[in-house]
Amino acid sequence: MSNFILHKPYGYLSQFVRTQTKRKNKKLLGELFDFPEETMAIGRLDENSEGLLLLTIDGMLSEKVRSKSVEKEYYAEVDGIIDSIAVEKLKNGVEIGVHGEKYLTKKCKAKIIPNPNFPERSVRVRNHRPTSWVSITISEGKFRQVRKMTAAAGFPTMRLVRVRIGGLRIEQLIPGKVIELDNDFDEVFS
Repeated sequence: MSNFILHKPYGYLSQFVRTQTKRKNKKLLGELFDFPEETMAIGRLDENSEGLLLLTIDGMLSEKVRSKSVEKEYYAEVDGIIDSIAVEKLKNGVEIGVHGEKYLTKKCKAKIIPNPNFPERSVRVRNHRPTSWVSITISEGKFRQVRKMTAAAGFPTMRLVRVRIGGLRIEQLIPGKVIELDNDFDEVFS
């Protein structure tokens, strides 16, 4: 079974095939490694997000990992110095927009963390205000959910890195690095 762990770099789409002409100049995952033709990303990270991405050719495994039973942890660098009031809002659920409808996010884990000192990314967002970091662990996965959550709490996300999916952590995996696993993910997500 072909399963991979990838540290998706900033600026890449979580796909292998260009499906729209407006994306013709975008970087795709297939540029990072010679993946088998049937490989798919389990879940997605948007172009501006970084971090742990799992890839497989097993559709059943993809469903299991994307289920609400598997936690996903993100480190978000936010605009401003986040406070305990905003963190409590995140923990208890904030209202975001999903498909044009209002949606109250499920309760989650959130805490202020020190700067994790990730490698610099190729593009820096100019910001003249101080920033801070927060860890957010969710088990649901709405479109751009973590970014919408931090904005709803009053602290827009400047940088977003997924650091954990279930029991798998990004650890010291550098951006763009791919590891092919000898075994499947079942033991991590069962």
